[in-house]
Amino acid sequence: MRKRLEELRKAGQNVPKIMAEVAEGATIEAVRVAVENTPPNGGADIAGTNTRSGQMGEHWETDSQTTPVYAGGAVKTYLANNMQYASYVNDGHRMDKHFVPGLVVNETSGLLERSPDGSGGIMVGTKTSYVKGKYMRQKAVGRYRAVVKKELGKRVREVTR
Repeated sequence: MRKRLEELRKAGQNVPKIMAEVAEGATIEAVRVAVENTPPNGGADIAGTNTRSGQMGEHWETDSQTTPVYAGGAVKTYLANNMQYASYVNDGHRMDKHFVPGLVVNETSGLLERSPDGSGGIMVGTKTSYVKGKYMRQKAVGRYRAVVKKELGKRVREVTR
């Protein structure tokens, strides 16, 4: 990246402006990838009435800052998700056996459901002691880096023709 920026600087380009444009586009793409990889997504293995809202996926868009901010000579954007449990879904977590009030298994479909009146409940964590992470943030950061690399290379090719 530094090499590409130096090439742009030598070509007389407005490097801060280019970096802001590239960072904004890359962050928008990173947010898209994070949302795409956040459950419940197309391949959700668990579903049920009143159990999954999609709220965590929505928070990537509302909590991230895609518009570049200049700070200390650098252009900064932020990929963020402020949901309390986002890090557990991203990184994985232990699952201790515990009782969840209001969570029931639908007798017809066999799916987990949240009881609207809060009645009932089940023990969870009896079959699984660890839930694997989905690594949405890492996938998004990887996409961010790929977009920055591609876009800077494209900008250098445009000015060195």
